[in-house]
Amino acid sequence: MKIVTKIIDVKKELKEVRSHGKTIGFVPTMGYLHEGHLSLVRESLQNTDVTVVSIFINPAQFGPKEDFKEYPRDLERDSELLEREGVDYLFVPDKNEIYPEGYETYIEVLNLQDKLCGCSRPGHFRGVNTVVLKLFNIIYPDISFFGQKDAQQAVILKRMVQDLDLDVRIEVLPIIREKDGLALSSRNAYLSQEERKAALVLSKSLKEAQSMIEKGERDSVEIVNRMREMINSEPLVKIEYIEIVDMVKLNPIARMEKEALAALAAYIGKVRLIDNTILRVEG
Repeated sequence: MKIVTKIIDVKKELKEVRSHGKTIGFVPTMGYLHEGHLSLVRESLQNTDVTVVSIFINPAQFGPKEDFKEYPRDLERDSELLEREGVDYLFVPDKNEIYPEGYETYIEVLNLQDKLCGCSRPGHFRGVNTVVLKLFNIIYPDISFFGQKDAQQAVILKRMVQDLDLDVRIEVLPIIREKDGLALSSRNAYLSQEERKAALVLSKSLKEAQSMIEKGERDSVEIVNRMREMINSEPLVKIEYIEIVDMVKLNPIARMEKEALAALAAYIGKVRLIDNTILRVEG
């Protein structure tokens, strides 16, 4: 695995790769890798000729009171994991490489970016869109791999790719969970043992939502109310939002008639976690 830190160098390397007709898979990350990230890496390794992973903790997607400085970092461990998987290139730029002095260009996807997580994290998706577009222009991948856990992010990035006519296909892979159901997240490292146990109520509420649909419930309000009731029974958890929305525009739906996204965010102590599931109505 080759580790590259400069844009000019990684562009040169990948230009050579493309000149030989090889396909490039790309997995953008903020590091502190877990099995969820590695599942994306393995998918890229199976479906493209050359796999590139980036590690960049993007300051533009953190709010002023969020955990940018505390966000977990372990580049040595991450590098070892990626090399073991067989990754070809690891791109690790610093802040000044991505946002040089005088940088003033940002990308917004209107309407989609201000819903769900965007309500409490203004500017977050502007930062995500900007860094992902920059990385796409640097790496020029054929396929880029993302996780379903960041469902809103995936919807927004697909819209950005479509609207800007980018030559990259976005693949969204299922959420990877612990055996007890907790969705893998780098922020899980912040949880105490008691908080981690409490956090299980999030995935349990999503399972309950699907169970209600399978039993015939179609009223989204009833489903959300039941999820809210379950989560509120856990005193360590504070709900930020629970919504059932369509899969394209992320608008709330009143009645379940086809596939929809049940998404939530909550604080467990000081740790903000998100989770979701795709609800399906048989037939």
